[in-house]
Amino acid sequence: MYPSVIKIVPKDNYQVYVEFDNNECRILNMEPYLNFGVFSKIKDLNLFSQVRVSFDTVEWGNGIDLAPQFVYEKCIKEKCLTNWVRL
Repeated sequence: MYPSVIKIVPKDNYQVYVEFDNNECRILNMEPYLNFGVFSKIKDLNLFSQVRVSFDTVEWGNGIDLAPQFVYEKCIKEKCLTNWVRL
């Protein structure tokens, strides 16, 4: 099972900052996928910026979503924007 996405922040150059429920933070670069299939529909930067968390993964306003394993495996580690507090 893969960690759940809990926070999303759209960044420049078709990148998305992602925070997971396991306290990891990563960057997902979507640029390499924008010329394939449905992903070409999120080339529009206004639409790309509508990225959000939906059912523990990444989704855009037009319904395009990503499998949780894809999100986790394709991301690279990043410094967290949120200060995690473990309870």
